[in-house]
Amino acid sequence: MPKKPSLPAEGIVPKLSVSAKLPKKTEAIVIPVFQGEDGPEIAATGVLGSKGEVAVLEALTTLGATGAAQEVTKLAGIAGSEVPVIIAVGLGDSEDFDAETLRRSAGVSARALKGFGKVASTLGIFGLHDAIVGAALGAYTYRGQKTAKLDGAKAPVKEIVFVSDKKDELESAQILVDSVVLARNLVNTASSHLYPEVYADFIASLAEEFGIEAEILDEKALAKGKFGGLLAVGGGSARKPRLLRLSYQSKKSAPSVALVGKGITFDTGGISLKPGAKMDDMISDMGGSAAAIAATIAAARLGLKVNVTATIPMAENMPDGESYRPGDVITHYGGKTSEILNTDAEGRLVLADAIVRASEDKPDFLIEMATLTGAQLVALGGRTSGVMGSDDFRDHVAEVGRTVGEPAWAMPFIEELKEEMTSDVADLRNIGKTRFGGMMQAGYYLSQFVGEDIQWVHMDIAGPAYNTAGAYGYVSKRGTGAPVRTVVAVLESLAEGQFPAQD
Repeated sequence: MPKKPSLPAEGIVPKLSVSAKLPKKTEAIVIPVFQGEDGPEIAATGVLGSKGEVAVLEALTTLGATGAAQEVTKLAGIAGSEVPVIIAVGLGDSEDFDAETLRRSAGVSARALKGFGKVASTLGIFGLHDAIVGAALGAYTYRGQKTAKLDGAKAPVKEIVFVSDKKDELESAQILVDSVVLARNLVNTASSHLYPEVYADFIASLAEEFGIEAEILDEKALAKGKFGGLLAVGGGSARKPRLLRLSYQSKKSAPSVALVGKGITFDTGGISLKPGAKMDDMISDMGGSAAAIAATIAAARLGLKVNVTATIPMAENMPDGESYRPGDVITHYGGKTSEILNTDAEGRLVLADAIVRASEDKPDFLIEMATLTGAQLVALGGRTSGVMGSDDFRDHVAEVGRTVGEPAWAMPFIEELKEEMTSDVADLRNIGKTRFGGMMQAGYYLSQFVGEDIQWVHMDIAGPAYNTAGAYGYVSKRGTGAPVRTVVAVLESLAEGQFPAQD
């Protein structure tokens, strides 16, 4: 039997469980603290007892703790406490408290638990699902292929037990955590180990475990099918392109959703070569594909009443004697042509092929996501996705993103974009005539490949999918897993009929 494909390394995540009582042999306990007018206020959980709460409050006051959101204070040797160490995490002003505050504080507290084995948390009293997701994703640690053993005192917490009687929420939270972690692991994997062929094989094998059908088109099948965008972009690499198709079918009458994600496993810029500085970050240029794949698997595991088909174009963009060139005209799958003005605007070329193929299935909705433009970071910063597409669906997706804590903002297709993207020698230019509005230029370009009567969105996640600044809240450094939680929440809303398909 051939060995199943696997990733060379995976991120470390704590074991998660729920218990109605404080478990025995607990090394530490996480408790919530609000910021009151006169100092910290302990949120009553009943775990510490009245005397214990008084002792903790006195210790916090002595140490100058305030209860400000995401403030972490460690206490040891509290009289009357059954647990050796108490971790007090601030939730801020109770009037401003919301689910995102809980997720962020849970994430920060989990990262502060380095060196502990078994820890209890009472944050679940404010929302078990959000507390679990925030803590697990906050604790995520990726060491890659380091061979040195991790110092025990610096090792991430091994197990978090949430004190709650709502055990039924654990499974869905665990599935969501697993899905985000999968996306993070994929993005964090070096391109030496994750390139189109092995990427497609690994995901196809993984999908099979969850009853998801998978189809892979290799370079010969792509040539036969005339996938001109994928073939052009992937032509300069010794590692040839692939098109991966995943299909999760719930029931015939369920809403149908196409997911499309950019899978450029490494991007040199091609002939229009990028500067050398920070080019290593381009292992992340497949973040959209990772999110689309992870969301599809989540939908299957959650049993959502929605039919999902993911179309994932995978390629390396490399300079070579067989590379496509500025000035070339390529013919996409479906027949439209593009004039190439810059080979570093490659993502939209492979996405164009994939969007046309996805549209052939006549889905009700299409969600496409990509680390597409530096202009996204200029316009919206490193944490907020730009969302473009069908007006109402665009607004819905952006709102859902903000609700789950993955900031997103709706952006328009302004009138002058058509002229910006018009070519003298092809149907479209692959870049605009000016540098202004680059994020919207790319979105408009993609809009020209979406089939009729499909409600669709394009999510530019260039900044949000890869965090170079350092961990914050429950967001890890490097691959973040964005926008997996947004897409899963949108799929849930469609399954529940919260946003109707067109008649």
